[in-house]
Amino acid sequence: MEAAGRAFKVYKKLSGRERAKFLRLIGKEIYAIGDDLIHTVMEETNLPEGRVRGERDRTVGQIDKFADLLDEGSWLNAVIDAGDVERSPLPKPDLRKLHVPIGPVVVFGAGNFPLAFSVAGGDTASALAGGNSVVVKGHPAHPKTGALIANAIKQAVKKSGLPEGVFGFIEDSGYESGELLVKNPLTKAVGFTGSERGGRALYNLAAGRPEPIPVFAEMGSVNPVVVLPNALKNDHASIASKLVASVNMGAGQFCTNPGLLITTKSDGFDDFIENLVHEVKNTEGAEMYSESILRNYQLGTDKILSHSEIKVLGKSGSTTGPEKAVPVLGLVKATDFIAKPSMHEEVFGPFSLLVVCESAEQIIDVIEALKGQLTTTLWSYEDELDNYSGLISSLVEKCGRLLLNGVPTGVEVCSAMQHGGPYPASTDSRFTSVGVSAILRFVRPVSYQDFPQHLLPEELKNTNPLGIWRLVDNQWTKDPIK
Repeated sequence: MEAAGRAFKVYKKLSGRERAKFLRLIGKEIYAIGDDLIHTVMEETNLPEGRVRGERDRTVGQIDKFADLLDEGSWLNAVIDAGDVERSPLPKPDLRKLHVPIGPVVVFGAGNFPLAFSVAGGDTASALAGGNSVVVKGHPAHPKTGALIANAIKQAVKKSGLPEGVFGFIEDSGYESGELLVKNPLTKAVGFTGSERGGRALYNLAAGRPEPIPVFAEMGSVNPVVVLPNALKNDHASIASKLVASVNMGAGQFCTNPGLLITTKSDGFDDFIENLVHEVKNTEGAEMYSESILRNYQLGTDKILSHSEIKVLGKSGSTTGPEKAVPVLGLVKATDFIAKPSMHEEVFGPFSLLVVCESAEQIIDVIEALKGQLTTTLWSYEDELDNYSGLISSLVEKCGRLLLNGVPTGVEVCSAMQHGGPYPASTDSRFTSVGVSAILRFVRPVSYQDFPQHLLPEELKNTNPLGIWRLVDNQWTKDPIK
């Protein structure tokens, strides 16, 4: 952390375009690892080659998107309100504001995405893009992968002529080192992707410091999916197929896994049940990342199925080998579900629970009984949506992303993505951990009042030497101030 603190004082002074070159070099170094990276990930996580190559491309792609953002410059939110010494009765001060980096950031690598949410994932990329040094605590589920990626970043640091402390990597499977990182007085923010228990522990540690710091934790959810009557009647087979495929994608090891299905006993309901059961029974079980994750899935499934009100509708009939996770589908009445908050908890893996409601009003009751979610989804025909404005409003209150006629697995890396939601989906629903807006977690606004031109940051000078978009006297422009 001391090395990170020293390096921050140098790194923060780099221009956005200099940091963009550094980020792009990280991507090149990751690709330079070649097939050794692919095979190492496969060995440590049981992931298929196609998934690993796709995740590598996504990881480098999101790093490059941050580089593009730095080149373009609008993320700085440069705002200029020119002064007016002639204003009466008091002169108007000259105020100029932009975002600046906050300091060394600690990142905890995720277990379920060994590349895209880990050592060089979105937290690291966005923090580096914002001008902060970063220290990553690698996830113990894939230590060799973490070490390979960390070395690639260190090579990029070296080739860019930057201080070594711009990036640090901790290889340790214990909790004590993580606690020390969060408590260190040089740490200014924390990024985390994982369980609610882990995220909340870090949040409490950070809040208890003499100087509290923000913890941006993404902690998963059950991602409820509501199927409305017209869609249930006309598309039950297609919806069942897509939902079961989404639940079981990657052995259910996605934070956006649709673990809660909600509908009413209306036309098509019995067929929907039949379709769901058929799909689940014919879904091949898959290996999970590790024995401990599989064990936790089995314990979580057993716990939720211990409720006598829940009926097991179907289990995979084509799972072979004790090391594979068995897809499971349960059913419960809405009244019982609402009354038992313990049924609302996420089961990380290929498990889904169907909640049966008696009316549209009861669907809203179910949604309002839930905690915050990363996503909520509606399956509906457009002509019936106008009749469900109350439901839509309730869904928006609970989530960071509302989908129509789709599945929540698959998180696009783009400017409009919101990957976060009301607690406990994340610790701060105002921010996203995916997409270029994630940079806003690791910067803060600073205003300069009545400063001479030569002492202002380049981004705030009248001449606009960087040619970026700025809000000048309430008008967006790239033009210099005359």
